[in-house]
Amino acid sequence: MVTRLRELREDNDLTQETCAKIAYISKKSYIRYEKGERVVPLDVAKCFAEYYKTSIDYISMLTDNKTPYK
Repeated sequence: MVTRLRELREDNDLTQETCAKIAYISKKSYIRYEKGERVVPLDVAKCFAEYYKTSIDYISMLTDNKTPYK
């Protein structure tokens, strides 16, 4: 998840602070998720998947397909 969260954030020209606000978490928590210091909870991953219009599987690197499931 580390790589994908950072990749998605950078591709969308967002700051870590903005990403933290998207998921209703602290900036410090977001930074830890992005660095891989903490596991991203399912509810947080869901927020990012919805925001980026992708799947949790893509965020968690289980697939390289960005398209969300229907």
